[in-house]
Amino acid sequence: MVVVALPATREDLHLDESASVVRPWQTVVWNDPVNLMSYVVHVFREYFGFSIDQATRLMMAVHSDGHAVVAEGAREQMELHVQAMHDYGLWATVRQAPQ
Repeated sequence: MVVVALPATREDLHLDESASVVRPWQTVVWNDPVNLMSYVVHVFREYFGFSIDQATRLMMAVHSDGHAVVAEGAREQMELHVQAMHDYGLWATVRQAPQ
């Protein structure tokens, strides 16, 4: 059996504008009942290099909102961040940024 591909039409080549927008990925740290708030601040400062104020603000978001986005970028990098958070004993996941 021989399959012949037909040439693309103008309609076939039309791209939806929203499909061309690449959404970044996020590292999300979730609240847990185990780690102290001071430890979470320590991890954010040590691993991400955040200032004390930024690390504290993100820790408070984790504590009060249940989670915080601590990094955004390429999926592979966010997966590395998640693995690092797990190595520190924090609960973290990767998700695609909302539209």
